Amino acid sequence: EPKTYKEALTQFCWIEAMQEELNEFERLEVWELVPRPDKVMVITLKWIYKVKLDELGGILKNKARLVARGYRQEEGIDFEESFAPVARLEAIWIFLAYAAHKKW
Repeated sequence: EPKTYKEALTQFCWIEAMQEELNEFERLEVWELVPRPDKVMVITLKWIYKVKLDELGGILKNKARLVARGYRQEEGIDFEESFAPVARLEAIWIFLAYAAHKKW
């Protein structure tokens, strides 16, 4: 597994894996190219590479993931508020009661 983008570019299988990831982004319409606003820090990206194996240890495929480095942002400069997707305990109880009622 390559550790850097430069290293991945030396092997066709990783270039192909990166292209698959970009094609999937395009197919799902998950990003849009926009002009960079002045005085705004752009979140950088990083490629992560992983060899997916089957149960016998054989190579299934080479997987490349493009991830954002959001940890480099500073509150008050790059964003004002942050939110975590956390459910209230009452909502979980209601969901579990409904699931039990429906015998899921």
